[in-house]
Amino acid sequence: MAKFIFVTGGVTSSLGKGIIAASLAKLLQSRGLKVTIQKFDPYINVDPGTLNPYEHGECFVTDDGAETDLDLGHYERFLNIPTSQANNVTTGRIYQTVINKEREGAYLGKTVQVIPHITDEIKRRMLLLGKDAKYDIIITELGGTVGDIESLPFVEAVRQLQWEMPDEDCMVVHLTLIPYLRAAKELKTKPTQHSVKMLSSEGVHPDVIVCRTEEPLSNELKKKIALFCNVKPEAVIEAIDAASIYEVPLKMLQEGLDVIVLKKLQINGYAAPALDKWRSFLDKLKYPKTKVTIGLIGKYIELQDAYKSILESFVHAGAMNECKVQVLDVHSETINEENVAEKLGKLDGLLVAPGFGNRGVEGKITAVKYARLNNLPFFGICLGMQMAVIEFARNVLGWKDANSTEMEKGTNYPVIDLMEAQKDITAKGGTMRLGAYPCEIKKGTLAYTIYNNTLISERHRHRWEFNNKYITDFEKAGMLPSGKNPGTGLVEIIEIPEHPFFIGVQYHPELKSTVESPQPIFVHFIKAAKVFADKRDVIKNPLLETEVI
Repeated sequence: MAKFIFVTGGVTSSLGKGIIAASLAKLLQSRGLKVTIQKFDPYINVDPGTLNPYEHGECFVTDDGAETDLDLGHYERFLNIPTSQANNVTTGRIYQTVINKEREGAYLGKTVQVIPHITDEIKRRMLLLGKDAKYDIIITELGGTVGDIESLPFVEAVRQLQWEMPDEDCMVVHLTLIPYLRAAKELKTKPTQHSVKMLSSEGVHPDVIVCRTEEPLSNELKKKIALFCNVKPEAVIEAIDAASIYEVPLKMLQEGLDVIVLKKLQINGYAAPALDKWRSFLDKLKYPKTKVTIGLIGKYIELQDAYKSILESFVHAGAMNECKVQVLDVHSETINEENVAEKLGKLDGLLVAPGFGNRGVEGKITAVKYARLNNLPFFGICLGMQMAVIEFARNVLGWKDANSTEMEKGTNYPVIDLMEAQKDITAKGGTMRLGAYPCEIKKGTLAYTIYNNTLISERHRHRWEFNNKYITDFEKAGMLPSGKNPGTGLVEIIEIPEHPFFIGVQYHPELKSTVESPQPIFVHFIKAAKVFADKRDVIKNPLLETEVI
């Protein structure tokens, strides 16, 4: 049976439990162990699929079509292995299951209560992945903060598992905050003491305390925390702020977090950590040879987590190209024909981001037009691809009122239309076209150059699609559908062959980019941006142009 590690958080939210969990998993994986991570969220929504990006950030989609927490993206990016529906569970899903079982008579008329029925279902879900023989260790991150009302059933479930399991099969890692008071120039341990006391009062005792801090922890402070929180001094781990989340595994390695875990779980005969690829990636990330500026055109730019996977994909692709990618956020609602050149004129590439609804779409269309006319490398994802189709229909085909039926149901040219399978659906949660689908790519196209394959698989999350009724018109005018679903004929990729780099995809390639396997389309996009930047530098410097000639 697999061994289980539970990661809890205290003092405040957003300390980085997901990054600590992913970093620990990476270290254990680097020693030859088979590891996966799961996230248990205390909110009552069944999943984040219906949540506004401003509320929850990005909705991450797995191969099997689960709409999940964005931390699963971190898990995949660190471990380079896919997650699934089983890796993310919410209070809503737990209660839904228990209520359905009660309606079926599964509890034989008993009063259904938080203990044992809710906690039993939480435990069942927590142990589910452990039944798969392909995993040695299951790391479970508990969302929220210790002391939250919503988190109580999950903490109670962990308490019961600690009691039921042998000591060597289960452990708890508690992430907390050591605030630095600048006026006093002093780190304070009291919030951590209170956090551990609260966790202990709920019956769960941490084996390791990871301390998030802005300043280094002295040995004296570590001993103080250990004394008052009843752990060994070596089990107090410093998690100092890092320039990049990808540095955290190496910092945890220096602190010996993985060794403490292996000793507690009585795992012997493990290999030395194999992190050469990781270190190579970090070297390229820290010491780039060039720099490009990419415009991210979206309507949720106030919250960076709304485009988390896209931003991380730029990091991966930048390192692969030994190039620093500076992302310039541009709110699509602020773009119009009068200011587009001013806002986008200094960019080396343009990405139009996914999204839903009518707000800001005209700004996106204007941005696409600027990229098409000025040979600026363009990359559109999901709605971004659809905006490219609408812009082409309006300004090249001459269909001035072309639109998506999502934005204008009565348009005369519905070049983007609701998928046939979606037309009778009224429920919103979990009903989009979700998960991994195949895409067949034409040889001799930009898409084929990028993927070097005629058949790929990418993840989707959408309801609207390219209207194949107009496909011949687009092809004749110069926009090529270079990738299609082999079963349905759904257009997955569009490109303009006459443009140096102009591509739009209906799927979400950012969801499969990892440190060890950067997404090819992002890698080629940054490469094209480098070429564009180099050419512009030549034009700016006539002397350099003469030397090149």
